[in-house]
Amino acid sequence: MHGPGLPPQQPQPSSGGVVALRVLFALLPVLSCGFLGWATMLRLAVVTRKSADWILLAVNFGLTVGWIALIGADPTPNTDGWQGNTGAFGTILTGVATCIYFLVADIRHYEAKAAARSAAWYPPQPAAPYVPPQQAAGPAYGYPQPHQPVHHTPTPVPRPAQPGPGPATPPRIGQVRAELDELSELLRKETPHPNQPPADGEGTGR
Repeated sequence: MHGPGLPPQQPQPSSGGVVALRVLFALLPVLSCGFLGWATMLRLAVVTRKSADWILLAVNFGLTVGWIALIGADPTPNTDGWQGNTGAFGTILTGVATCIYFLVADIRHYEAKAAARSAAWYPPQPAAPYVPPQQAAGPAYGYPQPHQPVHHTPTPVPRPAQPGPGPATPPRIGQVRAELDELSELLRKETPHPNQPPADGEGTGR
């Protein structure tokens, strides 16, 4: 799997040439006391191609013409009246403002171009699709849950303890008991009943 190919190389101005032109057009309004500030704004408008810079170019050119006209309207022989002073001050102020604006706008323009060129080398990778976490399936809301049979485990019932065999009767006691039973039975036979008449043998003897 191969990555994206390199973008076609476009001829770019060298950094040294860009810096030299920047310094030249930045010093032009200052060295000309503001009279050539419009040339600096023209350079900026051509490079950036922004509508705002073209509008500022027109405003700068109009101010320059106005300051020159005000200086020319000074009636004093040495041009030291308020018209001359105001025109000269306005021209210098316009030149300084043009220099500062040109430097800031030109530097930002080339920085934006460099950032766009770097982004073209490494296109953004497509983001991975979001996979929601798995959730346990449950009954839908509002629907009864189907009855599931519940299996009961029978509980073992403890059995009652079986009585163990009684103590064995000693043979001697059993023999004595049998003899006592026989003796009791013999005495019962020999003892006469009170209502029973005596036997003949017993009466004759008396």
